[in-house]
Amino acid sequence: MTNAWMDLAAGPGGLGVWLIVAAVVVAGLLIGAFAFGSRQKRRESPPPRPEEQPRMPDEGPVHETRERREPDEMPKSDERTLPHDLGHQSSHTASGQERPRWDEGSSGSFGSGGPGGR
Repeated sequence: MTNAWMDLAAGPGGLGVWLIVAAVVVAGLLIGAFAFGSRQKRRESPPPRPEEQPRMPDEGPVHETRERREPDEMPKSDERTLPHDLGHQSSHTASGQERPRWDEGSSGSFGSGGPGGR
């Protein structure tokens, strides 16, 4: 056996050897990660066939319904009401379904400056 490898590792050429070893390790890790990913991909269920795809209902597309909702009244009490005292708060359909519009001549924003209010 010769001491050439020891001299190479101990001298200025040692950095080159360690860089080559590190490159081989990184390449091995990348190949292993690719193999692991392809194995995981093979285990997944296949994409749905055309007959398994969702279909539109026979009566046609479903459209959204727009309606104005009003919250239930706050319970009146002489005591301080805390959030956990309220319980479940529901809402009901508003009596008027017309959309609220801004007053003519107002800015339409809260506290936007100017005299604004009437």
